[in-house]
Amino acid sequence: MGALDHLSNMFDCSGGSHRHYNNRKQLQTVEIRVKIDCEGCERKVRRSVEGMKGVTSVSIEPRQHKLTVVGYVEPHKVVSRVAHRTGKKAELWPYVPYDVVEHPYAQGVYDRKAPSGYVRYNQDPNMNHLTRATSTEVRYTTAFSDENTGACAIM
Repeated sequence: MGALDHLSNMFDCSGGSHRHYNNRKQLQTVEIRVKIDCEGCERKVRRSVEGMKGVTSVSIEPRQHKLTVVGYVEPHKVVSRVAHRTGKKAELWPYVPYDVVEHPYAQGVYDRKAPSGYVRYNQDPNMNHLTRATSTEVRYTTAFSDENTGACAIM
């Protein structure tokens, strides 16, 4: 801290000796999965979030059980507020579009409860991609494939 900064802090007329920087939150889009059965549930979920400080827009897709909140908010606070105000289980949107995942039908990625066009997002790198098949597995799968002309003789 320089001498000029020290002198300016001594003769500061703002009333405080410390500088307060306004930490602004980033504009974020928070997607939440919450079960929405009827219009009453939809209204309850919408009202729980609309009054929150920093929220600019709220959209609900009841068929996908999806709540989208846009605003200057923190995701974990939005999830906890929805869960507390509605009494429903709420979690961050666990699905990604089908095209993003390399193997969408791999174990741990495919989820039957996911909306159409989506698969479950798994952060574990071992679960997101399939392991390579061993040579014996390749031999057995190709022996009984339709492209193998000698498959009928084996069966």
